[in-house]
Amino acid sequence: MPKLYIIPTPIGNLEDMTYRAVRLLREVDIVLAEDTRTSQVLLKHYGIERKLFSHHKYNEHQTVEFVASRIEAGESVALISDAGTPGISDPGFLLVRTCLERDLEVETLPGATAFVPALVQSGFPCDRFCFEGFLPQKKGRKKRLNALAEEPRTMIFYESPFRVLKALGEFSEVFGSERRVSVSRELSKKFEQTVRGTISEVIAHFEAHPPKGEFVMIVEGAGKNEDNREEE
Repeated sequence: MPKLYIIPTPIGNLEDMTYRAVRLLREVDIVLAEDTRTSQVLLKHYGIERKLFSHHKYNEHQTVEFVASRIEAGESVALISDAGTPGISDPGFLLVRTCLERDLEVETLPGATAFVPALVQSGFPCDRFCFEGFLPQKKGRKKRLNALAEEPRTMIFYESPFRVLKALGEFSEVFGSERRVSVSRELSKKFEQTVRGTISEVIAHFEAHPPKGEFVMIVEGAGKNEDNREEE
């Protein structure tokens, strides 16, 4: 039926695709992809033959009205990103909002997203957390971190390998070198690894072992007691 489907894709391991996601990608009229070359590999792996249309942060303002119009005309559209759930640090929000403003149905499938496994295996509280995604590369970066200095919830950050050590150094300045952190890289892939310890210990690790891959950084919230829970 005519609607927008938000379909998560594997963050690394191609086996992390749901049966329903594969079925819908075979059935929809249009598949929107962040990078058509990357998504073509996934579709080929599952024997899905669909023409892909580009939908990324550089053209989404120009394409959302066109896509919404196609749904209004009776077509079904799937949105996928390079990895994970569209809208989580990837394009998706603008298209969803446009469809909802036009009273078009939006259905989001459950599936892969990088921060969930990193959070759960960090050992920090998962009942309440603060997702920050990517910090600004330049302007506003320090201001954003300073605003989190007393944040009691577990904090989640995404970072490129080129800025991991920079981010850890900034965490040390703002949160203190003894604050605990859990840094996961290459989740679901062959070289998956999680490094846990104080910020100073994890800095020492990555100074000795240069960061490679995609990173999720989990920082302990402020004022945690021994059982990692705040008192009510």
